[in-house]
Amino acid sequence: MRSMIRSVVALYSLCSPLWCVAQAAFEIESGLVWQTRNTVAVPGDAGSRIDFSDLIGHGPRPYYRVYLDYRINEQHAFRALYAPLELEGEGKLDREVLFAGERFLPGEVHASYRFNSYRLTYRYLWSDVRPWRTNIGFTGKVRDARVALRQGPIHSEYSDLGSVPLLHADVAYRDGGPWSAVFDVDAAAAPQGRAIDLAVTARYRTPSELDFALGYRTLEGGADNERVYAFAWLHYLVFAVQAQF
Repeated sequence: MRSMIRSVVALYSLCSPLWCVAQAAFEIESGLVWQTRNTVAVPGDAGSRIDFSDLIGHGPRPYYRVYLDYRINEQHAFRALYAPLELEGEGKLDREVLFAGERFLPGEVHASYRFNSYRLTYRYLWSDVRPWRTNIGFTGKVRDARVALRQGPIHSEYSDLGSVPLLHADVAYRDGGPWSAVFDVDAAAAPQGRAIDLAVTARYRTPSELDFALGYRTLEGGADNERVYAFAWLHYLVFAVQAQF
C-alpha cells in the first residue's frame, strides 16, 4: 500500500507541472481587409498576369478569424486558427488575357479569389523577463486557394490545396496593468515563394478576464512556379475579443 501511495505521489509530481496549469482561450478576430496587390498568372510561365485587386476591388471588405489557444504549462502551448478569406467582384479587362487554358477578351468579367487558411502552431516560452514575454515555435499551415474568371459562357479557374511549414514568434509587452502590446508573426521563405502573416495589436484585459484587441495585420506572399504565379499583399484593420476558460 505504501509503495502504491509513493507511486501515485511520484506520478502526480511528474504530471502536475504539465497539466495542472493547463488553460485555454477562445478568440474571434474581425475587421476590414484591403488589397494593395493581387497578381495572378495561370499557368505561371505562360499565362497572362492579371491584377485581381483591380478586378475585384481594393476594398475594404469585412473578414473574420477564429483562434483556439491551449497552454499546457508555462512553457508549452498550442494554437489552432481558422482564417477564411473569399473576395469577388465585377471588373474590366483592358486587354486579351490567357487564364487557366481559356482566352478572355477585353471587357467585363467576374473575378473571385479564395485563400482559406487552417493552421496549428506549437509555441515554446523562450523568455519571460518582465515586461517582455517571448514565444517561439513553428506552424503547420494548410491553404485552400482558388482563383476564377467568368465572362459570359467562358469560365476558368485554378485551385490548390497544400501545406506550408512556417516559423512562429510572438512578443508581448506587459507592464503589470490591464494594457499590453503584442507582436505576432508566422513566416517562411524559399526560392519558390514566401508567406508572411504579421500583426501588431494593443490589448486591454477587463476584470472579468476578457481581452479586447485593436491593431493592424498584414498578409503578404505567394508562389512562382510553372503552374501558377500568384502574389498578394493584404492589409487588415483588426478588432478581436478573447475569453479565457
